[in-house]
Amino acid sequence: MSSLELARWQFGIVTIYHFVFVPITIGITWFVAYFQTRWWRSGDAEYLRLTRFFGKLMLINFAIGVVTGIVQEFQFGMNWSAYSRYVGDIFGAPLAMEGLAAFFLESTFLGIWIFGWGRLRPGLHLAAIWVVAAGSTLSAYFILAANSWMQHPVGYVINARSGRAELTSISAILTNSTLAYAFPHTIGAALMTAGMLVAGVAAWHVLRGSDSAIFGKALRVALPVVLVASVLTTLVGHAQAQLMTRQQPMKMAAAEALYETKSRCAPFSLFAVAPFEKSPRRSSFEITIPCGLSLLATNSLDGKVLGVNDVQTSYVKRFGPGDYRPVIGVTYWAFRAMTGLGFLTMLIAAVGTWLCYRRRLEQSRPFLRVVTFAIAVPILANLAGWLFTEMGRQPWVVQGLLRTANAVSPTVPAWEVLTSLTAFTLLYGVLAVVDGWLMFKYARSVPPPAPESDPAEPEFGSEIAMAY
Repeated sequence: MSSLELARWQFGIVTIYHFVFVPITIGITWFVAYFQTRWWRSGDAEYLRLTRFFGKLMLINFAIGVVTGIVQEFQFGMNWSAYSRYVGDIFGAPLAMEGLAAFFLESTFLGIWIFGWGRLRPGLHLAAIWVVAAGSTLSAYFILAANSWMQHPVGYVINARSGRAELTSISAILTNSTLAYAFPHTIGAALMTAGMLVAGVAAWHVLRGSDSAIFGKALRVALPVVLVASVLTTLVGHAQAQLMTRQQPMKMAAAEALYETKSRCAPFSLFAVAPFEKSPRRSSFEITIPCGLSLLATNSLDGKVLGVNDVQTSYVKRFGPGDYRPVIGVTYWAFRAMTGLGFLTMLIAAVGTWLCYRRRLEQSRPFLRVVTFAIAVPILANLAGWLFTEMGRQPWVVQGLLRTANAVSPTVPAWEVLTSLTAFTLLYGVLAVVDGWLMFKYARSVPPPAPESDPAEPEFGSEIAMAY
């Protein structure tokens, strides 16, 4: 394998691994803030116990996410120096804003929240976790601003003398139309993921009869949030697909295995089989819904949708010779995995919300078992979504501006990339075991009873700090 292929594998492994923790951390922080707010307002000790319980799971994910995120950013200088040199003036701006503003805010107030138990007034201490939640969401905004610029570059010029892309408008990057849809889509997915984690852990405890009262409350909070978040994520995703049809027609065509342009009534592919090639030019067999893709992409049954072969021809004329088709099989099935698992999450949440309304949730043991295993469903949907987003853009690292083959570090040999790829894979395997063990250990534990004394005493803060 070449250094390019190995570098892509390494970045893909690190990114996919990192993104297991990101949506959980973003979403669960809001749940912890909500539980603590309910305790602060009502004095109900059960919400205090939920705050402490899910706060531990939040911090485990935060710690692993920070470590893997730092390694991910270092790769731009390690394996992708040509990319950093070419677009660093632009790409570095939102990343710097994320590090200097959002992450600094998030990490600082997280420390205040951890060690502020018993040292801050309850209202100020509560404000700290809300700042953490806002900071984690703001971090996602800046990271997505950088990624959205790669999908749809705006606010730049190419310096003819240096041959580099230079920033002309940071406001254009921060108001990118791609970002306007990617951000709510990602945050909605984060609330889905964290909500299903909260619901799954709570369902496990209810099934075993351990503190059913407090975990029943967690279930009744989490499942409606998952339902609302999944509906909003789906609606935003629909609008996002329409924008993608205009900005990245090759990605949409590959997602539907549409090889020939349909001027009207383009079919939506339910299942397709094609020749076993990287980028086939036709399907061997497919099951479709007539006019479904036109409706999805344009909100009209008569909408025109470009096919893979025609987009390839137009790109050759515009950008020069080359293969501009992604790996269509990966793009096609990743899109279906994302949407299918997303709808499954919505269905589970809808059933759970209905059971909550009928006050039969805790008695529905078969459903509680389903919820326990459903923790993995939105996580897998997230991973499939990012795989589709990044693989569907290939061969571009910046759409229409810089090809992936031209972005790799030119002086890093394949054996060095293979060495770091092996080391990171093994290290991340160990971290996965450690994280899984910690999550399993604390998720199975029973929250300690609320202290009889004022929970704002220093001893309470010391116990929390020692646990973390």
